[in-house]
Amino acid sequence: MCVVVILSNIGGSKGVQLGPITTDGGFFLFPLAYVMGDITTEIYGIKAARRAIIMGFICAILSMLCFWAIIALPGFNDPYSVAHDAALEMSLGPLWQMVLAGVCGFLAGQFTNSIIMVRLKAKWLERGLVGRLMGSTGAGEAVDTVIFCAIAAPVVGITSFWQWCNYAFFGFLWKTLVEYACIPVTTRIIAWIKKHEPTYQERLAGLSAKSAKKRR
Repeated sequence: MCVVVILSNIGGSKGVQLGPITTDGGFFLFPLAYVMGDITTEIYGIKAARRAIIMGFICAILSMLCFWAIIALPGFNDPYSVAHDAALEMSLGPLWQMVLAGVCGFLAGQFTNSIIMVRLKAKWLERGLVGRLMGSTGAGEAVDTVIFCAIAAPVVGITSFWQWCNYAFFGFLWKTLVEYACIPVTTRIIAWIKKHEPTYQERLAGLSAKSAKKRR
């Protein structure tokens, strides 16, 4: 998740035009972070998901500080190096704004996603996994996309309101559809980990015991 978040922030600084669709260079990566968040929340719960989200936040900030330090280091004076350093500063210099956009959107979206997953699981237990994944994904991606696009649009090069609407709408649509398309794989991964994860089996046995006591 941390690697995907960092790469998405870097790729997101490039504006991409695919026919009528306005997007950025990180569009194909970021849905994977939500898939991983769904798996973490479903198996290990909200506390583990919160730790993963915070770690993604820390790694994004660390990457921004590292790029800032790299840009600040004195370079060579030959024409190639001067041009190279200028290109590096132009591409990675505004990264702090992409990181800010990514962090704000990711925190709000992933927490929304995780809370919905946990509450629906408390209600349905092991039933309705596909419904949990679809419901939490739609809400989380909507929150994430609006916040991210509002902050990142100037870096990408979006200058008009209609461009922003295009950027936000297709960003939300793409990320949500990718996650929905991944659900058959996600459910299989979740089922496999549940079966082989001792802590999950212990927790499941504890819930079964509590349920049996209540019936008595």
